[in-house]
Amino acid sequence: MSEQISVYDQIEIEDFTFDPDLQVFSYPCPCGDRFQISLGDMEDGENIAVCPSCSLMVEVIFEKEDLGEYIDEVA
Repeated sequence: MSEQISVYDQIEIEDFTFDPDLQVFSYPCPCGDRFQISLGDMEDGENIAVCPSCSLMVEVIFEKEDLGEYIDEVA
């Protein structure tokens, strides 16, 4: 039995901002902070970005192949 996670929204990876130095994707949260998820977590199959301030979560919509351009950017 899998646990259903309640997400605030579903956001395409293209709508996130990528920081190649930190290797983190971020997206504005309604609370004023930003949802964040690391490139490494996404490579491991994770697709939930969490806001550190208010604990809202969004699902990142992406295909594994989409990560190639970001991996190249940090290499």
